[in-house]
Amino acid sequence: MSNHLDAWIQTYPDFPKPGILFYDIAPIIEHPDRLRSVCHLIRDAIAGWTPDVLVGIDSRGFLFATPVALLMDLGVVMVRKKGKLPGDVREESYALEYGEATLAVQKDRDLAGKRVVLIDDLLATGGTLAATEKLLNDSGAEVVGTVVLIELELLKGRDNLKAPVKSLQVYDE
Repeated sequence: MSNHLDAWIQTYPDFPKPGILFYDIAPIIEHPDRLRSVCHLIRDAIAGWTPDVLVGIDSRGFLFATPVALLMDLGVVMVRKKGKLPGDVREESYALEYGEATLAVQKDRDLAGKRVVLIDDLLATGGTLAATEKLLNDSGAEVVGTVVLIELELLKGRDNLKAPVKSLQVYDE
């Protein structure tokens, strides 16, 4: 799925390191008409999955999960980086090209038996989303799908995911 959001996405070569092309969503979130449009596109993309709750992934996933949840009369659960959530947490570590990262969800979130949809800004290699899927499934939730604003198709990240993926903008270069 591609909705031609390219005009609203700014690129920065060699950020955060040489050889990386960074796709910046700031031009979307700074204009209310664009933000509203993207939130409606996300809502429409996931409506058929009939989620019970949305999951926003630290940190740009929060920017979209919360307004979409309001549109759908749903709640949001946050998946955060290690050390960012209080109380007892369930954690999942995963490999990065330069090391390891860990994601966490609070154990007392009401996830058991819930149909959840993950929302994030970017699907690249799929490591973050795959770790989030595992973390939530281990928490008793059923991950029924993922929506991302941007997918870098050449990195084949969706191959690492079990649930269906919908992308609003796909780049194949």
